[in-house]
Amino acid sequence: MKIKINISSDILTKPIMAESILETGVLLNISQAHFDRSQGEVVADVDEDKFDMMCKSLTNKGARVTKLNTPIKWDENECVECSACISVCPTKVFSLDDDFSLAVDESKCIQCGTCVDMCPHNALSLGKNNK
Repeated sequence: MKIKINISSDILTKPIMAESILETGVLLNISQAHFDRSQGEVVADVDEDKFDMMCKSLTNKGARVTKLNTPIKWDENECVECSACISVCPTKVFSLDDDFSLAVDESKCIQCGTCVDMCPHNALSLGKNNK
């Protein structure tokens, strides 16, 4: 299961992810991370049966954890297959089939929204996440 971990500036310099991994024994596979002076954001995979344990540990240390369970929505009728989404997607959700039609693998989506911003025909959207 994909999760997003948001870390605010007041705890950004603390090793809360490392502490949570050591505390719970739950491993995270990090697929994307962004840190600056104001916040940190990490997208990671965690075993679904271990999510609650990891979420509790991170939350107790001040992080906000969100399940990423609403992947990209693609409106095939609105899409003009311009391939703009292919060029910006960091996890290769989009590709071209042999017949040059767009293929979408939602299971790879980390819900970063980059493709939504790039799409000239508004054929892509993200839904709301469930916590």
